[in-house]
Amino acid sequence: MLSRLTIRNYALIENLDINFSKNLNIITGETGAGKSIILGALSLILGQRAESKYFYNQQKKCVIEGYFHIGNYALGNFFEEKDLDLEQETVLRREISADGKSRAFVNDTPVNLTTLRELGERLIDIHSQHATLEINDEGFQLLVVDTLAANETLLQNYQKNYKAYRKSVNRLKELEEINAQSKSDQDYFQFQFEELDQANLAEDEQDGLEQELNSLTHAEEIKKNLLAASFVLSEDERSVLLNLKEALNQLQQIEKFLPDAGSLTERLQSSLIEIKDIQSEIETLEQGTYIDEERLSEVNERLDLIYKLQKKHRVGSNKELIAIRESLSEKLNSISSSEEELDKLKIEIEHLRAELVVLSDTLSASRNEVIPSIEAKVKEMLADVGMPNSVLKIENVLLSEDEFNSNGRNKVQFLFSANKGQEPAPMNKVASGGELSRLMLAIKSLISRHIALPTIIFDEIDTGISGEVAQKVGRIMERLSESMQVLAITHLPQIASKGNAHYWVYKDDREDITHTNIRELSTDERVLEIAKMLSGENPGEFALQHAKELLEG
Repeated sequence: MLSRLTIRNYALIENLDINFSKNLNIITGETGAGKSIILGALSLILGQRAESKYFYNQQKKCVIEGYFHIGNYALGNFFEEKDLDLEQETVLRREISADGKSRAFVNDTPVNLTTLRELGERLIDIHSQHATLEINDEGFQLLVVDTLAANETLLQNYQKNYKAYRKSVNRLKELEEINAQSKSDQDYFQFQFEELDQANLAEDEQDGLEQELNSLTHAEEIKKNLLAASFVLSEDERSVLLNLKEALNQLQQIEKFLPDAGSLTERLQSSLIEIKDIQSEIETLEQGTYIDEERLSEVNERLDLIYKLQKKHRVGSNKELIAIRESLSEKLNSISSSEEELDKLKIEIEHLRAELVVLSDTLSASRNEVIPSIEAKVKEMLADVGMPNSVLKIENVLLSEDEFNSNGRNKVQFLFSANKGQEPAPMNKVASGGELSRLMLAIKSLISRHIALPTIIFDEIDTGISGEVAQKVGRIMERLSESMQVLAITHLPQIASKGNAHYWVYKDDREDITHTNIRELSTDERVLEIAKMLSGENPGEFALQHAKELLEG
């Protein structure tokens, strides 16, 4: 509910600070006193656009603040989604500078106008004869039926299943798109995988093959050089081994005369042994070296395959080729498993869909059951407010099983007729502003007993009624205010007398400047104001007495 409204520097308002009752608040004042100005200021904190030309003082900024008690409105999810601090008393503030720049705040956190408007729509519901009423909205009409049918738990169960159903349907669509693409790639992936798999690659294979290729290609040269080296070491007339043996023999003959020659003898003996080993290994290498054209061809073919695969996949090693092969294997497995997931998901969707059919049929039956009662109660209330020939007809069409939405499978439409002999038709085509306002009053009065509605403001919806009808409209507003806050701008004393608080809007002139002000009236002041509404500026004793009776009644 709106507990307090402050307005600074807006239109004819220099500074206003108003505290409201939680029940029925009456706002009266002469035509042109500024009641619409206050509503205009309020609309600014509800996200409407503003113009600086409407400032009281063009040199100062305009500031509007609304204080709301929001404990019963279940707004936790909204505040969480918008990353706002949730306070039991929430303050909406709008600041507009002289140059037209605007800033909006919720509990001192800056927000954009869209967020402010979305929150405002959840806090205040403004109705006037000339406003486009939400009563024409199909979503609101369905809400009315579900509220009076007490479908909250049933609807929650349906929406939970519907959310799961939509999620699964979207997942199925996504998987089918992926699978279709994968199917078109499957043959290509399979060919590439088989090519790499049949190659039977090893990570360290390439280096060994390249070394073997080098040896096989130069086998004749290698064998020739090994033979030559072996010949020089052991078979030549002046071979290295013969010369070393001769040198060793000469040193051994003088060891007994020259002790230092002993160490030289040992070193030369070691060298002789090492050279013999080298010669033996050369001989072994030479004998193991042969020209193998068949093996050379095999190695060439194997390396050609490796180079071809590396070039094709734009990599430089067998390790990378093996990684590509594994990746292709995973893709092929994924295509296979996605088929299984698709089949499983289709079964799940059919199960959820079957549940939705049952739940939506139950919802539809519940709605059909309560509709006659709604039509009868609204007709009765409309008769009380001066529309005895009015008829509200509620059509509830069950859609096909392919037309699920978040609220079931029903298309609800309110049809209205205010006159005898007139077929009910969509309200926006046949109802006047005053008729729509009273119809909305009747409907809101019905549903307010079942759910917490936001503050509702009725802006002179009483035009065209008087007497006993006005009295009944006042009683409806009074009952409505038992479950929600109501602000009523009215010219009718019968309605004004029902308020828990009465505010008077007036103008005064100070220093050649006209100001709009508002103040709450005392009991005696209310009697006088209502008497003026009954008989004019100077009410007589009869009017004063009648005013007292209205207030007491």
